[in-house]
Amino acid sequence: MPPARPFLDTFRGNLKETFFPDDPFRSVVRERGAARRTVAALRYFFPFLEWAPAYTLGSFKSDLIAGVTIASLAIPQGISYAKLANLPPILGLYSSFVPPLVYALMGSSKDLAVGTVAVASLLIGSMLSSQVSPTENPALYLHLALTATFFAGVFQASLGLLRLGFIVDFLSHATIVGFMGGAATVVCLQQLKGILGLVRFSTSTDIVSVLQSVFSQTHQWRWESVVLGCGFLFFLLVTRFISKRRPKLFWISAAAPLTSVILGSVLVYLTHAENHGIQVIGYLKKGLNPPSVTSLQFSPPYMMLALKTGIITGIIALAKAIAVGRSFAMYKNYNIDGNKEMIAIGTMNIVGSFTSCYLTTGPFSRSAVNYNAGCKTAMSNVIMSVAVMITLLFLTPLFHYTPLVVLSAIIVSAMLGLIDYQGAIHLWRVDKVDFCVCMGAYLGVVFGCVEVGLIVAVTISILRVLLFVARPRTTVLGNIPNSMIYRRMDQYTTAQTVPGVLVLRVDAPSTSPTLGTCERGSRGGSTMRRRGQRARARWPVQYVVLDMGAVGSIDTSGTSMLDELKKTLERRGIQIVLANPGSEIMKKLASSKVLELIGHEWISRRWARRWRRATTCCTRTSRARSWTARHPTRTWCDLAAGTTVTWRVCVCRCNSSRVSLTTWIVSRQSRDKGKYQHLE
Repeated sequence: MPPARPFLDTFRGNLKETFFPDDPFRSVVRERGAARRTVAALRYFFPFLEWAPAYTLGSFKSDLIAGVTIASLAIPQGISYAKLANLPPILGLYSSFVPPLVYALMGSSKDLAVGTVAVASLLIGSMLSSQVSPTENPALYLHLALTATFFAGVFQASLGLLRLGFIVDFLSHATIVGFMGGAATVVCLQQLKGILGLVRFSTSTDIVSVLQSVFSQTHQWRWESVVLGCGFLFFLLVTRFISKRRPKLFWISAAAPLTSVILGSVLVYLTHAENHGIQVIGYLKKGLNPPSVTSLQFSPPYMMLALKTGIITGIIALAKAIAVGRSFAMYKNYNIDGNKEMIAIGTMNIVGSFTSCYLTTGPFSRSAVNYNAGCKTAMSNVIMSVAVMITLLFLTPLFHYTPLVVLSAIIVSAMLGLIDYQGAIHLWRVDKVDFCVCMGAYLGVVFGCVEVGLIVAVTISILRVLLFVARPRTTVLGNIPNSMIYRRMDQYTTAQTVPGVLVLRVDAPSTSPTLGTCERGSRGGSTMRRRGQRARARWPVQYVVLDMGAVGSIDTSGTSMLDELKKTLERRGIQIVLANPGSEIMKKLASSKVLELIGHEWISRRWARRWRRATTCCTRTSRARSWTARHPTRTWCDLAAGTTVTWRVCVCRCNSSRVSLTTWIVSRQSRDKGKYQHLE
């Protein structure tokens, strides 16, 4: 029995293992003196202090090229995504100015390019517009969008400060693939309004409402918008195809959106297309971000709407940013701290909500361009912010004639990359349940709404976890001939059953549902062996051995169920044996008196080796000193002789072995003490 530890020490150790497994403050504790520790703490919360002192001119040249490149992509995408969120287009530029500066100071990723994303914009637009109309009450709608951004930032930063980043991991890869694909499909369908030149459109996001709105207004389709939109969409897809085939030409697809905006604006200006049904952006106010602290809404009845929108969009944006940052960190062989990233992303959204910015995160497309452009540090985000600042101060009037159909084409071309059909096929081949999670999220978003898709995906994921806990993977183990090794019989063809013994391995924490599964498995043990092709004989089960080597914990429900399992099996004449229990499990079994009920002789950490050693020892009659009957006689079926033979379960103590209280089967008919039959 391991020595008992005080409860507070155990509780403190568990908390440290859960929330501080990487010991993030070890660099602060190592330093001596208050000044050095303060500097180390500042370096932890502001990672730019680590790379800024050693920043070189060569790194600046690389970051300059990368920053200008992603700025050419961020400007048209920012305007487009703001329209997708039903917000003024200028907010897209505001959101590409302040948040990247904050992330450059606090972010730990070298490659993440910060800005607005389509999925978060769609979430904000669909959730807020369900209760507040962006056309009838634009001021309130804008204030709620900023308030939702504030709540999202507070939620994200709180997860990082409280070291709760593992919560984001509950959004599995299958959930993200299905949700992103469904959101991308909905966004593409929403852009039919701009491509077809429609003025009125459905506020619902489900595919049925959108298609009904499209085909009920066929008489209002504008062929000019269709031709212009399809032409620019074809141009964007061709440039994207070229960049994929030749990665060195990444700058072609990166510059294509800005090129489309410039060409579209020039074309509309020269042909006066705005007088022929082509809708344009219109006036954009010059100047930097105005303060918006007083615009936040913290009073009912709309505060709960902003809170719900902020939490949902915050989780999606956070999961996306961390996944993108980790992917590019793996390519360059460096590590990022997930909790640190949460603090940085949350802080930049809080500051952004104070400066007329809506929700921002790290989009994959922009980060990929930043990576391919050869960025070295987060300085590329600063350079992008400077480029956006110059645009806000001097160049916003140039976007007056930018056609909305070009913005729709830019959004569609970006969204097509989010429909990961290859990932869905991979899920189908690897794990059908994950594929169902993916399709549940996709169909929920497409045929319901964004919230429905997210709820469906999370519900299926939680049900899968509960199913694993309630019905854990319990496997039957068999002995590898001429060895002390026990392996899964469904995996190892040479593994043999142990006559009269059912060996089960449980791959889950010991809870009431888990041990209930073991009890049902013991009832069906003979059935499983009859179905097994490798079983050589049919033996009734007299011993159930639970291999608990993979069980890391047990709760009070588990100990109670273990007590009940022991009594249930005992009534059926079956003895339970616990093998390889951990120290924590042993302590809880001892404190709950279950250990005394089962018996110390039926709990072993090296049961296979004991059986093997006892076999070698007790087959020699000269070394057998005594044996004592422990159980009543039982009737066994001797398949070889075709007759019924009576056996007695005994205990053997040997002179040459320290193994005592080891279970054996000895023939009662012959009364020959040297004629031992091992349980194997």
